[in-house]
Amino acid sequence: MSGMNLREVDRFEVTTLADNYSDLLLLEGTEVVRRPQVAPPEYLLAEHGFSCLLKVRAGSEEHIVLMDAGISPTSLFHNAGVLKVDLGGVESVFLSHGHFDHFGGLTRFLKGLGRRIPIHLHPEAFLRRRLNIPITGHVVDMPQLDEKGLEEAGAAVHKVREPSTIASGLILVSGEVERVTEFERGFPWAEAKIGDRWVIDPFHDDQGVAVNVKGRGLVVVGGCSHAGIINTVRHLQRAAGVDRVHAVLGGFHLTGPLFEPIIGPTIEEMERLSPDFVVPMHCTGWKAINRFAAEMPERFILNSVGTAYIFQ
Repeated sequence: MSGMNLREVDRFEVTTLADNYSDLLLLEGTEVVRRPQVAPPEYLLAEHGFSCLLKVRAGSEEHIVLMDAGISPTSLFHNAGVLKVDLGGVESVFLSHGHFDHFGGLTRFLKGLGRRIPIHLHPEAFLRRRLNIPITGHVVDMPQLDEKGLEEAGAAVHKVREPSTIASGLILVSGEVERVTEFERGFPWAEAKIGDRWVIDPFHDDQGVAVNVKGRGLVVVGGCSHAGIINTVRHLQRAAGVDRVHAVLGGFHLTGPLFEPIIGPTIEEMERLSPDFVVPMHCTGWKAINRFAAEMPERFILNSVGTAYIFQ
């Protein structure tokens, strides 16, 4: 798997279009962190969803990819408008997995684009899914991603199981993430219908991306990281043939009682990976985000909707 033909980039920009937290008073900026300057009556919306715009540049070559589309079109389009982000320039879409808080705005985005566009995802993103939560006694069906609906809206669906590259070889898609970290054991309350049976969701479709920034190393972005954020980073290191990790961003799925026991081990392993920056988002959860802030203070960055990260 090692040594995918991943090209180096000169610049990688990640703009947060949908996330669980918004704070218009986070005004401080650095060479890496660019906070949105939004004045009343404008505002940015938070939601339980995830979407980022990925922009890569190598020399004069530039590519723009939409990673996930939030839980609804409302926040995605509102925030893009306030931030003056032109979604019309998106060349392709990467969907991290088939959960509704990542594809909610996708159909409207595709229809509004008015042209055919590739969408890269795992074939099991289209599975029926539900939550079976013992402490509530409820089984909750989740919205299902509709392949035919995507195609009718303008998507050219590309199903991938193995590591591959998009954006002319500048962005590495993980494919199915190998599970090697002992404590990252998935989400037993999440179920998927495979064949005619409901089973604990194996989340084969959960993927992340990596970009190799020249002189810096890998920048890894996960959606929910149901495969485990440590598994995801290590898998992408092997696939890229690059050991150095510059930054890790995205949802780490450490919220709630099932995952609180592995917050500590996750931080310990993240420290061993030794990224320069750690940006937990979305489903990482309040307790885990605060632990990252306390235990990795020099590397931690608090994300907020509209924040852009520039790695170069």
